[in-house]
Amino acid sequence: MRTLIIFSSSHGTTEKAAQLLKKQLNGEVELINLKKLSNPPLTDYDSVILGSSIYAGSVKSKVKQFIKQNQKALMTKHLGLFLCCMFEGEKAEQQFETTYPKELREHSKANGLFGGEFLVSKMNFIERQIVKKVAGVTSDVSKINVEEIERFAEKLNA
Repeated sequence: MRTLIIFSSSHGTTEKAAQLLKKQLNGEVELINLKKLSNPPLTDYDSVILGSSIYAGSVKSKVKQFIKQNQKALMTKHLGLFLCCMFEGEKAEQQFETTYPKELREHSKANGLFGGEFLVSKMNFIERQIVKKVAGVTSDVSKINVEEIERFAEKLNA
């Protein structure tokens, strides 16, 4: 089975999560960052996994655009959806529902909330000020949920 993991990442957290996921999946797995290739072809893949981060309260625009252009094709694939965010519980679920259309969420074989990171060391001045004010964070913080990534992979491998 050929799997394509498509993601968009500003500071590298979603890419890191995608790399961790890739190691857990069976078969041939390819990664594509939408920052480098905005509309990758899906026809060569049996499975497609789509991942995004929440950045300043919103999903990445490249992910929104990709979904809009490819929703019909995604509905024909063995699909997985994940989100990297710092919220947990109901607030994280809410962000997931806002990110991915209901039709895709219901079709998906695995939905995952992989945690997130504040990589203050990679942020510009304005981003650092916002994170400090909103979250009280002044240094790098990682809350990537490796166990959730493993559970997600198990569902897709089944």
